[in-house]
Amino acid sequence: MTFEEVLQARKSVRSYIDKAVEEEKLHAILDAANLAPSWKNSQTARCYVATGETLRRVREALPAFNQRNTEHAPVLIISTFVAGIAGYDIKTGEPSNEFGNGWGAYDCGLHDMVLLLKASELGLSTLVMGIRDAGKLREILSIPEEEQVVSVIAVGYAAADPVRPARKPTQERVRYFD
Repeated sequence: MTFEEVLQARKSVRSYIDKAVEEEKLHAILDAANLAPSWKNSQTARCYVATGETLRRVREALPAFNQRNTEHAPVLIISTFVAGIAGYDIKTGEPSNEFGNGWGAYDCGLHDMVLLLKASELGLSTLVMGIRDAGKLREILSIPEEEQVVSVIAVGYAAADPVRPARKPTQERVRYFD
């Protein structure tokens, strides 16, 4: 699959068939995400992979509409980042610029996007969810306090091929300067 085909295939899927994700595919998407760039190679993104009984408990930390959206998804991946590292001066512990921990979130987004694209390349579907109960997730998965919970990503096989929403034209979002 070409990169353009991967980009075109990736969609937010809200309906999954009841089929397990092969372990080698799950490892492949997590390994790919590990290659994402990060602030000074700090690699602060973390993943918590929920299957089985843990998946049921994690799903309960989602609002009702996302519980329905992920009803048959066999895997939920919770992404976090270790705060106070990316975007910070390692000697002083002070933010390197006004964005501070935003760099950790940015790096986690890069990490998650690589994960999504690899999943798409392997024929898997995904849904990124930011509306979740971080406190419940922290409790269920024993996520340390120094980590910021970013998202829950459903991974599985699509039950339907959703229509991608229209995108704004590039010229509306890009400005060129000489």
